[in-house]
Amino acid sequence: MLIAWLLVLLLGAPAITLAHDETKPETPTLTVSETGTVTHAPDTAFVTFGLETAGKSLTEAQKRNSAVMSKVMDRLRDLQIDKERIQTSSFTVSPQYRPPPNRPADVPPTSPEIVGYVVSNMVTVEIRMLDRVGVVIEEVLKAGANSFQGLHWGLRDEQSVRLNALKQAVAKAREKAAVLSEALQVKLARVLSIHEGGHMVRPAAAMARMAMESGAGDVPISPGELKIEASVTLVYEVAPN
Repeated sequence: MLIAWLLVLLLGAPAITLAHDETKPETPTLTVSETGTVTHAPDTAFVTFGLETAGKSLTEAQKRNSAVMSKVMDRLRDLQIDKERIQTSSFTVSPQYRPPPNRPADVPPTSPEIVGYVVSNMVTVEIRMLDRVGVVIEEVLKAGANSFQGLHWGLRDEQSVRLNALKQAVAKAREKAAVLSEALQVKLARVLSIHEGGHMVRPAAAMARMAMESGAGDVPISPGELKIEASVTLVYEVAPN
């Protein structure tokens, strides 16, 4: 009987195989990173400015803002700036509160009292005739703009310049990989992965800020050059020579 039970257990049990470790060794790799840089003169300027007005009521503050901004828009049209190149960048309404009076610690605070409103209307203007940037700044100041958020330069065909920087980065990375592989006495088998990144470095606009703050139209505004950078990281599989 015991023998019969042993036969049943043996026949009914699943087949068991001894597995051996088939883990492949890690692929040897070489990682290189490089950056390509291209300088290019800008062909577009973006000026952001606007108007802040206050009033005891929201209606009063809005009316004051609309009246002055209408003059600013008329002045931009006189300068032959298309409306498609004028965009509202922000519009905010901020209630102004009366300072709370001093009260004993055991007296609960009351709701703050609104005593007025400030309306802020900011626009961004795209200027393609760079020699007129200073004139535009001067004219909008004369028309009543009293707030300035910045000036930056750009390229209408930025993508093609960025691709040139990326090509340069790839060429430098491949050259570096070739030098390293020769020094390490290995050969480059294939590229396993590519990672790219990049950013544009714009020149500072300190002179433009001075022009807005002083109201002087003859302050020189020089766009300088834009520096476009693109970075790339290549991971190579390497093998013995």
